[in-house]
Amino acid sequence: MKRSERTAGGRASAPQRCVLVVDDEVDILELIELTLLRMGLDVERAMNVKEATGKLAARHFDLCLTDMRLPDGTGIEIVEHITKNNMDLPVAVITAHGNTENAVAALKAGAFDYLAKPVGLDQLRTLVKSALSLPKANDAKVVEQAQGERGLLGESQAIQAVRAVIEKLARSEAPVHITGESGSGKELAARLIHQKSVRRDRPFVPVNCGAIPENLMESEFFGYKKGAFTGADADRDGFFQAANGGTLFLDEVADLPLPMQVKLLRAIQEKKARKVGSTQEDAVDVRIISATHQNLADCVESGKFRHDLYYRLNVIELRMPALRDMREDIPDIASAILDKLANQNKVTRPELEQDAMQALMQYDFPGNVRELENILERAMALCDGQRITMVDLQLTPPEAVDVTPAAEGGNGKWPLQEYLDRVEKEAILEALEKTRYNRTAAAKLLGITFRAMRYRMERLGIN
Repeated sequence: MKRSERTAGGRASAPQRCVLVVDDEVDILELIELTLLRMGLDVERAMNVKEATGKLAARHFDLCLTDMRLPDGTGIEIVEHITKNNMDLPVAVITAHGNTENAVAALKAGAFDYLAKPVGLDQLRTLVKSALSLPKANDAKVVEQAQGERGLLGESQAIQAVRAVIEKLARSEAPVHITGESGSGKELAARLIHQKSVRRDRPFVPVNCGAIPENLMESEFFGYKKGAFTGADADRDGFFQAANGGTLFLDEVADLPLPMQVKLLRAIQEKKARKVGSTQEDAVDVRIISATHQNLADCVESGKFRHDLYYRLNVIELRMPALRDMREDIPDIASAILDKLANQNKVTRPELEQDAMQALMQYDFPGNVRELENILERAMALCDGQRITMVDLQLTPPEAVDVTPAAEGGNGKWPLQEYLDRVEKEAILEALEKTRYNRTAAAKLLGITFRAMRYRMERLGIN
């Protein structure tokens, strides 16, 4: 009988959790084993891929730690073996210091996380605790939570695929980059990944990278020490410190200026942050999820975004579908939005008339779910309180965009006033989107006064 199955008096007890450690260097094996034993864990050793796969087939493990370079293969082969055989087992890979390519390759293959040599014992213990706190894939509590989750509504193939990817990403520590059009639910997806992960009890800190003045970026991200600059009257934590142990969501990451991209890259690679005015770096344990509606690869090509940072952020990509690509889900989403708005405003929920629902099903929604919510909120204010008609929706007819003028060779620029109104409305909506609907900040971005901003929004019917 193993020592994990005995108590001090020799009576049988529940087996302890066991970790498989795979490395061909005896000194590293002994260091890791000693650390894990002190954490109350059992350890089994393997020194190559063949021995490791044999042990994985023979018994259940709760965690696997493997070196990247092994005599008969690589640690990625072990990751792929675990993934291919659907083992409910987190696996972490130990890479050479500074070998970013191997770390990224391991995460893409399905590794939970990675450690760099020389192995830091504090980082090792943190990783092991996180991996062992992962719920089992078939845990009834997780299933119940997933069934009760009403963040991503709909049953279309597109949204079901997104849900499946989110479940996988929640069981990893890999950086995630979320792409999709404005209003397609990128932040919601990031929150769901966080809520279903081992970091769910720690902070989720969303940051709109496009809304922070460039001269304040470093102090906002990393904090500052008292006296670091005029007005720094006390020490202050930044986004990295606030998200320590949790998730940092970088929205519109493509808007980061190049100097800040360099500092962000170092913080991600070293897992350390230096406050402005400090002489030392502090360790931070943060998972990075980023998002943008821009094509980040195009930004790299044009020189606006660093290739090495892109490589670190875009380890796994999650693409959010546009609402027009999941039209069959519009009735369910619209119904849920009306329920929410009615509860918020403490009014009776109005019903959508059939022609109104048909109009929504045929509309293209350039602003996606966020635009649908704005349309329904406006319609609730305009309707008789019981039913929402097609007139209440005030949808822009498709033919008003570019049909007749374009056919006549005007590229949709006639009549002139309608064309100018459309351009102005698009510019205002984009500015509002970039500033998270802060009208003062949007007015500043557009180079107009707040009063002019308010007047233009009223004239163009922007709620």
